[in-house]
Amino acid sequence: MLAYRHAFHAGNHADVLKHLVLTQVLRYMAEKDKPYTLIDTHAGAGGYSIEGRYAQKKGEYSLGVARLWDERELPAALAEYMSLVKAFNPDGQLRQYPGSPALANMLMREEDRLRVYELHPTDQRILASYLETRPNTQVADSDGFASLRAELPPPASRRAVVLMDPSYELKTDYAKVLAALREGLQRMAETVFIVWYPQLQLLESAQLANRLKAAADTAAKKGWLHVRLTVRQQDNERGVGMLGSGMFVANPPFTLHDELQECLPLLVDKLGQYDGANFVLEQKAV
Repeated sequence: MLAYRHAFHAGNHADVLKHLVLTQVLRYMAEKDKPYTLIDTHAGAGGYSIEGRYAQKKGEYSLGVARLWDERELPAALAEYMSLVKAFNPDGQLRQYPGSPALANMLMREEDRLRVYELHPTDQRILASYLETRPNTQVADSDGFASLRAELPPPASRRAVVLMDPSYELKTDYAKVLAALREGLQRMAETVFIVWYPQLQLLESAQLANRLKAAADTAAKKGWLHVRLTVRQQDNERGVGMLGSGMFVANPPFTLHDELQECLPLLVDKLGQYDGANFVLEQKAV
């Protein structure tokens, strides 16, 4: 949706969960010498100013990454994620937040291929400028969902990661995510798909994880993993706002479950906004 700007939400609790998972997946992919391709279907601007008017308007980062900034005792996976956030802020102050393309830029090797898609014209221009010197990279102002038909399988290497995190401001995004997962796995069953979704008081949101599981059950070569972090209490009167978020990973690294298991209790403690904050972590291995 062209009106959507992720800068309003940069560094919030959902970004923490999303980028924790992404960091661990990319780190795992780099353990093999063979290069891989990362396809980011809704890339955003690459990085965001925490001090800018967009992030300051809602201040969502203050209930997200800011709560981890001064923590000294973190599980290994969270410590690695936070080390990347801090590397993006070389003066030691939380002024900028790295989006998924910035994290990818820090973690990927020169031989790895990066393909990023962003429809918002301003964010696309910022992203293209940010990544202009990175080799093996293409930045496109086209539909990220449709891109998978051309990107999978990648040339020369059957190793690929797809990150899908649309805004879901349009309800049709839920169906598009599911369709893209199905088609992508049909094209290359071993693709690592990472799908972020918001936890909302909305039927499409509530049903998405189970639908993704069903799709992966029939097509994913190495099973799936699902994690959800709930930080806010449901409001039955107003029924608005994001309660938390979830991540679904098809063909997850075998290490990911245990890494998240170690991190999630601390995330509930630090990012939870009510006494009932909780997490769900489940997987099906093949």
